[in-house]
Amino acid sequence: MTQPTILQVEDVTKIFTDTTVPAVDRVSLILKQGELLGLLGPSGCGKTTLLRIIAGFERLSKGTVELAGQLVSGNGRWLPPEKRNTGMVFQDYALFPHLTVADNIAFGLRKSSKSEKQIKQRVAEILSLVGLAGLEKRYPHELSGGQQQRIALARALAPQPALILLDEPLSNLDVQVRNRLREEVRCILKAAGTSAIFVTHDQEEALSISDQIGVMRQGRLEQIGTPEEIYSQPASRFVAEFVTQANFLLAKRKGKLWTTEIGDLEIPISTISHDADTAELMLRQEDLILTPDENSVVVVKERQFLGREYCYCLETASGKRLHARTTANISVTVGTRVKLSVASGEPRIFPIVSKTEVNSPAMKINA
Repeated sequence: MTQPTILQVEDVTKIFTDTTVPAVDRVSLILKQGELLGLLGPSGCGKTTLLRIIAGFERLSKGTVELAGQLVSGNGRWLPPEKRNTGMVFQDYALFPHLTVADNIAFGLRKSSKSEKQIKQRVAEILSLVGLAGLEKRYPHELSGGQQQRIALARALAPQPALILLDEPLSNLDVQVRNRLREEVRCILKAAGTSAIFVTHDQEEALSISDQIGVMRQGRLEQIGTPEEIYSQPASRFVAEFVTQANFLLAKRKGKLWTTEIGDLEIPISTISHDADTAELMLRQEDLILTPDENSVVVVKERQFLGREYCYCLETASGKRLHARTTANISVTVGTRVKLSVASGEPRIFPIVSKTEVNSPAMKINA
């Protein structure tokens, strides 16, 4: 059964008065009921501005936003945030320090027609959902960072909004807590059956939480798809580099082969989106296979032990640096010459991107 559409963003553009470059540039997307969408991109790409437009904190310059079938922005209409039936979770939690956990969660409910008994029951339900039952009488300063973020999520969920919006929700937490909360946040939202959009610049966070990922660059939606699609079939060099942190090598077409400084590779036609004879070959770090070879011109310059894996920095004959990851049981010492080969699969080819395009001033727009 096809899920109903909860959010439709059509051709949305936002241009701030102090610039002529759009902060959000003709973005269109659809979110189905119960889906979790991650907006992923570097600082200044427009993802937070897009979230604020959906929330109603920013007015769009062009386009429309429909929420649960209702036009909330565009065509001369603008509905204020408090009337959009959305919940917001901020980066800094934004809990009321003078209110208990229960009163923080109940804050939005007290604006409804619910009785105190109903509010108390809903608070208990939400505390149970986020795994913090029994903490209702505590104050925010008595909670850990992870607990505070779950309370912020509980407060947003309590009024049962059509859509939850989360702005970098885990960025203020230390690594261990953040990794644990990724799974918890996804489980909580799925258990609640609530649709959500969250902004992040963390690739692993987006991949682990999202049903769909929208990768943004210079105000535009570069690609949208499932985490698997975004990772295995990046639509552009930017997506490939930002999401997979892949290596890129200059490659020249030679019949059915593409010649690079580490060898020749046969690339399936389906993975080539252009007709140029010179392009860039994408090599994921985990796809590079290292084999010690005294005659090779590729040298291991650095090695980092990361627990379950090693991360290597390799230098080619031209001086180019490549990065590779292997399992912890494959160890190659610094200074070793290695032959590089590519794991079976479909390496991807992209048009050459100029440094001017990569370092475009548009990347410096405030998010």
